[in-house]
Amino acid sequence: MRRTVVRDPSNGPVIDIGGPASVPAVLGIVRPCRHHLSPALHRRWAAHLCGTCLSLRDGHGQLARTATNVDALLVSVLAAAQAGPDTATERRAGPCPARGLRTATVVSGDAAALAAHAALLLAAGHLADHVDDAQGAFRHRPLAAAGRRVATRWSDRARATAPTGFDPSALLAVPARQHAVEHAAGTVTLADATAPTADAVAAAFAHTAVLAGRPANAAPLAVTGAAFGRLAHLIDALDDLDDDRRDGRWNPVDATGAGVDATRALARAQVATIAATLPTVALTDGLDARLAHRLLVHETDRALGRTLLRSEQPSTDQPPHPGDHPGSHPPREFLAGCAAAAGLCCTGQLCCTDPITGPWSGQPRSNPCATCCDCTDCGCDCCDCCSDGDGCCSCCDCGS
Repeated sequence: MRRTVVRDPSNGPVIDIGGPASVPAVLGIVRPCRHHLSPALHRRWAAHLCGTCLSLRDGHGQLARTATNVDALLVSVLAAAQAGPDTATERRAGPCPARGLRTATVVSGDAAALAAHAALLLAAGHLADHVDDAQGAFRHRPLAAAGRRVATRWSDRARATAPTGFDPSALLAVPARQHAVEHAAGTVTLADATAPTADAVAAAFAHTAVLAGRPANAAPLAVTGAAFGRLAHLIDALDDLDDDRRDGRWNPVDATGAGVDATRALARAQVATIAATLPTVALTDGLDARLAHRLLVHETDRALGRTLLRSEQPSTDQPPHPGDHPGSHPPREFLAGCAAAAGLCCTGQLCCTDPITGPWSGQPRSNPCATCCDCTDCGCDCCDCCSDGDGCCSCCDCGS
């Protein structure tokens, strides 16, 4: 049900600090662009993203940088937002192709290490899930075997290098718990299906309160994290629904019997929970606190809106019959798929076309890269009209 995470190790997160609106080509639902963040907030967001990426490299090697996850960096943002600017740990990073060969000041320390740890474990689970489903390039045994080895190595390394004081059991248990849910004999609900991810993110969010020395924040952060983890899982399920139905893979929308409408409603409830709970967390005044609010409140709502827009057409609560997808093509062999993938990149389809034809599957699928910015519709939508300030404009009553 999940997307491939293995990419060329030389390709880090795609961040163009000095160019037009840009987003990272990495996993995650929170993907803001310049039209949705002020320049100061966008630079700070990039500092957390680069810090997570470099922490992955330093702790686990170059290949681990492909596990960079824009949602995992929320851990780094939350820890910094609670600790305050005077306690921030930063370092100077050398030139990187992802920054146009520019140097940059990036976030480091325990918060970045925790974000990297969470990203590595999530990526290991995603990759193992992709291999189990034989999706895309992993239909080929050599690549499936290589993917399995990478997932196992990442999981083992993350288990052995857990940040001090952090219990990684919830994150480590996600793949096994998810497998148990998907193969359960009895009735499974949406709450059951999303519980492993929700519990894992809740644990990571709550530990940021420990890092920042604010134990009273642990409880509301756990609630926020659970809602965010459940939301990410539901968005993933809705985005992948058509592909999963076509290929006969397990998807909680159909497997639980909830259907599309109930899944959308539950996802909306998670956005509302985040918006209601985050203000109860004691954050310091500063850039990181404003960034946490923008990412967790506004960008989660935007991410869900993108998914709802895509899932409204033409998904229904009934799985389609074979042959209902005109224009689909038979699966391609590995080399032919590589050539098709190169064609998507070189012709610009990967950035501008939605849906696209999967390079290996040969089937039409939604293209998250084509709509992740919403840069063609940047009217005054609450805070979105602010490109010069540090946070929200006067028309926003959200308090941040």
